[in-house]
Amino acid sequence: MTDRPTDLSSLPSFQPPRRSLFSARKFALMASVVAGLGVAVYGFGTANGPVDLFSSPAHAQVNNEISKVAQPVGFADIVEHVKPSVISVKVNINEKVAKDDSDDTPFQPGSPMERFFRRFGGPDGMPPGLRGMPRGRGVVTGQGSGFFISADGYAVTNNHVVDGADKVEVTTDDGKTYKAKVIGTDARTDLALIKVEGGSDFPFAKLSEGKPRIGDWVLAVGNPFGLGGTVTAGIVSASGRDIGNGPYDDFIQIDAPVNKGNSGGPAFNTNGEVIGVNTAIYSPSGGSVGIAFSIPAPTVKNVVAQLKDKGSVSRGWIGVQIQPVTADIADSLGLKKAEGALVAEPQANGPAAKAGIESGDVITAVNGETVKDARELARTIGGLAPGNAVKLNVLHKGQDKVVNLTLGQLPNTVEAKADNDNDNGDNGSATRGTDVPKLGMTVAPANSVAGAGKEGVVVTEVDPKSAAADRGFKEGDVILEVAGKSVTNAGDVREAINAARSDNKNSVLMRVKTGGMSRFIAVPLAKG
Repeated sequence: MTDRPTDLSSLPSFQPPRRSLFSARKFALMASVVAGLGVAVYGFGTANGPVDLFSSPAHAQVNNEISKVAQPVGFADIVEHVKPSVISVKVNINEKVAKDDSDDTPFQPGSPMERFFRRFGGPDGMPPGLRGMPRGRGVVTGQGSGFFISADGYAVTNNHVVDGADKVEVTTDDGKTYKAKVIGTDARTDLALIKVEGGSDFPFAKLSEGKPRIGDWVLAVGNPFGLGGTVTAGIVSASGRDIGNGPYDDFIQIDAPVNKGNSGGPAFNTNGEVIGVNTAIYSPSGGSVGIAFSIPAPTVKNVVAQLKDKGSVSRGWIGVQIQPVTADIADSLGLKKAEGALVAEPQANGPAAKAGIESGDVITAVNGETVKDARELARTIGGLAPGNAVKLNVLHKGQDKVVNLTLGQLPNTVEAKADNDNDNGDNGSATRGTDVPKLGMTVAPANSVAGAGKEGVVVTEVDPKSAAADRGFKEGDVILEVAGKSVTNAGDVREAINAARSDNKNSVLMRVKTGGMSRFIAVPLAKG
């Protein structure tokens, strides 16, 4: 067992297993090997006469070389080097007795992991493999995986593995058990840093500097179902996956079998470097179906450095609600490509609002680096430290401009508060609105409908077979702007739509408020 990352550059390159060579290829290889031995091949003989390839001294060496080429290459060498760095993590959590066990889940209501499992796990928010486990009955134990990142005992695992733990123990590959303490956690990326006590020469893994390619081999090592020390192999299936876990989703998707208990374990490349931390699976049945998600190594490296330094993570913040630029939105704004991040609404007194960024602006670059979509903007800004000065390229009312601002610090909780006027339960459905031709909805001035606020027009009825319904409009939605112009009645809406048609627009962009959240919706325009 080594206490330093092992240089695996001397190991043989790992290749996919191959079937036995065809006879023709085998014969060609035999001929090339014989030639390499210095035998002058001419047909089936040499200058001194015919050579019997199947009884000559060269025959044994030929077959030896062929067997080396044809034999499938496994992962045993790399596993031998990396497996000692992987640990099993066991936690004890003292829980209060739940009032209703049927609704109890291992994740806080509304948390990123609870939302993820409601989407990919089950309707009750529980991972399928955890359903039926006793919850809320005194001490609850849980198990996961992790791996050392330094010889002095620092190790990485998932936040959801150690979240709320009163006691943490780890078991190393050689069967020894140690106590550990949580140094810091980051719920937004589901990462945690722990410190294992009682040793100073632990074997550790190295985080990869590069980005894996789709199709690269990957090895997952962890503690599935508490078995410990389990290795599975697969490939990188995809990258940049958004699974609804949070604004910084950028998961690597792998098909190496990962099950309950693998959470927090490493995914290795064939150089023995960690390319990601396994954190979630897609599993209708509760077992592996070949779709697992890993947090990329660069994210791990950045988060772990901050956790080690101060026990928490600070992220840059500009204070905007953003959304993707779809093809329809791009057409409405006159953009050539559906790229960038559309500002639905700047938050009051936030850095963006103070710098003059407005609703409808499209952020296209940060410090000269192109922003492809809203998620990339969130990741880029979140990866910068508060207090940094940044330069944003912004498309403002059809004109490009540069905005300079200083990043604030992302609040621990960012809540979208609904307008108090909307909390009385009256969505205005009792008010008869005015029809908006060819969109399939009726609207009324917001100030004439109780609970709709004072700005814009409220949607009072939506034809379920209309373009408006297809775009997600519902009764009670408040339309604030149409084609960049504020609207206060149905006439304003019709006028803006007619102007868009006159400009040969295929769709018209509307800014819509639902509760306290604003967003832009591109509604296709019927011709004529």
